[in-house]
Amino acid sequence: MPWSLAVVDVDSDNKPDIVVANYGSNNIGVLFNTGNGTFNTQTTYSVGTETASIVVVDVNNDNKPDIIVANSGSNNIGILLNAGNGIFNAQTTYPVGGDPWSLAVVDVNSDNKPDIIVSNHDSNNVGVLLNAGSGTFNAQTTYSVSSKPISVAVSDVNNDSKPDIVVANYGSNNVGVLLNAGNGTFNAQTTYSVGTNPASIAVVDVNDDNKPDITVANFGSNNIGVLLNAGNGIFNAQTTYVVGAYPISVAVGDVNNDNKPDIIVANYGSNNIGVLFNTGNGTFNAQTSYSVTSGPVSVAVIDVNSDNNPDVIFANSNSNNVGVFLHC
Repeated sequence: MPWSLAVVDVDSDNKPDIVVANYGSNNIGVLFNTGNGTFNTQTTYSVGTETASIVVVDVNNDNKPDIIVANSGSNNIGILLNAGNGIFNAQTTYPVGGDPWSLAVVDVNSDNKPDIIVSNHDSNNVGVLLNAGSGTFNAQTTYSVSSKPISVAVSDVNNDSKPDIVVANYGSNNVGVLLNAGNGTFNAQTTYSVGTNPASIAVVDVNDDNKPDITVANFGSNNIGVLLNAGNGIFNAQTTYVVGAYPISVAVGDVNNDNKPDIIVANYGSNNIGVLFNTGNGTFNAQTSYSVTSGPVSVAVIDVNSDNNPDVIFANSNSNNVGVFLHC
């Protein structure tokens, strides 16, 4: 059950590698890029139980990307520091709330050290673990949100040069925006209604107005919602686009090189990846779908074969594999 993936160059060879959280195996897999968008067999590292989310960021300022993982069954966050050449040390863990499900790693208190933000699904809060230096983290500070927060993103949505938290509240059918009050503290959330069971969010400017917008995969409504930023961190009501069954993961990137970011979605129930091209002004065409194997749950967009075209990488949870669509 590979559940989450990141695509980052972890061995400093200028080729992005795949790092995958294997939910059912309680480990992390690293697949090195051999060139031309092909990958070696994974090397695995044991972590906690039910690994639900993964981020790869340099957290100890040694210019080597480290692995941060949410161990949902262990109620902790694991940090695997990069020892060099894409080899990772055993994890160091930090307790968080119940069923941590999604992660973002961003400097939220302006000290030039990346911090961890986690959605604690069963605790109905988000936790912020400030970086204490050398890749160690303080205990989390929690902020209440709505029911069953399942996906979290961090972006400056009100143009004050302080990154804010955006969270998809799966059990409440809304997204919450927690504005950064300074020094890595956050205001209470403002909520916006979306579809049924929002499962994944991306926060990217889709209409070229220099204000980041919210794109959400509404798992229970079989659609994608786009909430355009109206300014000052306030968002308009969502515009929806029909996709496949049970959209569970969404990414936003320019896949057709027209300088307009497109939407890429993993449709768990349809066993396909959908691409919705941006027509301009933050509106999108109907999806074009690409069949995959069974149960795609995570999707990323990055050039993996050095041809200057973005590729699509995805995790098939029911097939126990990761797939790559090369741009052609």
